[in-house]
Amino acid sequence: MKTTKFLKTAEVEKKWIVIDAEDVVVGRLATFIAMRLRGKHLPTYTPHIDCGDNVIVINADKVAFTGKKRSNKVYYWHTGYVGGLKERTADKILDGRFPERVMRKAVQRMLPKESPLARQQLSNLRCYAGTDHPHAPQSPEVIDFKSMSPKNVKRT
Repeated sequence: MKTTKFLKTAEVEKKWIVIDAEDVVVGRLATFIAMRLRGKHLPTYTPHIDCGDNVIVINADKVAFTGKKRSNKVYYWHTGYVGGLKERTADKILDGRFPERVMRKAVQRMLPKESPLARQQLSNLRCYAGTDHPHAPQSPEVIDFKSMSPKNVKRT
């Protein structure tokens, strides 16, 4: 019988990929990115090792929500003070100063909860509101997520 081969940290080879998020449905893109960050697309997937890719998301401010989620989806956080529960809709975040936080939060919620490994895997995600990114020297591979399925793009 053969035993299962587990990767060691030194054996991991990480790739760089770029995904254009313009007019792409947030949830579908977040599941794809979370799978890439964890390394589940590889035959050498090891659950306790960060063996996923480095993902660069451009045009994160132009993502699409289906239905009325853009105006009805609410993000909550607490300031730490009594009565300090705050809320903001996805529409206000996307029109605000840091629109890439919507994409980052969607991916974060699809990773394992509250673990050092999840924080390490999330640090391999880079989201940018525009088309420019400083990772050109890594020569990232461009993945056309829109053409993978017609459901990935919001129909108008």
